Amino acid sequence: MTVEAVTAWIESGAWNPLLLRAGLAIGVVVLAFAAARLVATGLARIRSRSRSGAPSIYIIEKLSSYGLVLAGGFVALSTLGVNLTSLAVFAGAVGVGVGLGLQGVVREFVSGLVVIFDPLVHVGDFVELENGVRGVIQEVGPRATRLLTNDGLDVVIPNSKLIEEQVVNWTLKGQTRRLHVPFAVAYGADKAKVRDIVLDAARKVPFTLADTDARRNQVWLVGFGESSLNFELVVWPTFDAVKRPASAHAAYTWAIEDALREAGVEIPFPQMDLRLRSVFGREGEDAARSLGLQEQRSPEPGAQARSPNDAADNLVREAAEEAEHEAAARSART
Repeated sequence: MTVEAVTAWIESGAWNPLLLRAGLAIGVVVLAFAAARLVATGLARIRSRSRSGAPSIYIIEKLSSYGLVLAGGFVALSTLGVNLTSLAVFAGAVGVGVGLGLQGVVREFVSGLVVIFDPLVHVGDFVELENGVRGVIQEVGPRATRLLTNDGLDVVIPNSKLIEEQVVNWTLKGQTRRLHVPFAVAYGADKAKVRDIVLDAARKVPFTLADTDARRNQVWLVGFGESSLNFELVVWPTFDAVKRPASAHAAYTWAIEDALREAGVEIPFPQMDLRLRSVFGREGEDAARSLGLQEQRSPEPGAQARSPNDAADNLVREAAEEAEHEAAARSART
């Protein structure tokens, strides 16, 4: 096209309708993105106030956002006068090429849609991945899912990981999960006494559920160590404690150590014991004293007072804050 032809086209004013259509198309796209953002923000606020209906609201939020953006794109193309039917074959050919080059992106996007509609994994669930990462699902994006750990870390997980790998959903159904807390005592300890001491200590932890026919807090003898009897406290905590398993485990461990020490039950450590039956005609403590050794004694009952259990205090405080937030959200809805 010559310069004279371009000049004639500009002077004829034929470019005015094209410019107008381009401006309208841009306006439609901007309006579609703004509407999608507004709808997503409004639904996110409603979801934050609703605990039971949060997964369904999240699905509506994502579908409406994607739908508004796609609809805006199609309207913008129509405004420009583009025949969408004539683009079908071309779009198919281009789609194959783009799909081959962006297989990973398309794969994660489709995986994200599957996760959104999957009834086994919801936004707000506390999950654990194969690599040991645990956290609450905060959002499912086009490429990745964001987990928030109890340490306040945001972990970004590719959507396909939630489909292809094993995922432990701690809060899928029910209100509690059983925890196993290992501990050990020295050989010769009274097993029945140890059981009663540890169960009493566990029941005093504020987030331990009471025994029922289906769920009972118990102490199991699980093995014989080199210098100890190995036990496990099998306990059923509240739903809030289930979502904070590390804090709950630390709280029970602290309470067990306090209780055993207060009761004078020896907690062993790896050591080499030299037992003297007779030295120079002396036995027991007399033999040890003759060699300059001093017999190790178990701690006296009640020798030290119970210490503050930081993990238990933190868990109770966090659960109270969460309950207060939910109560405020319910009152705001009413």
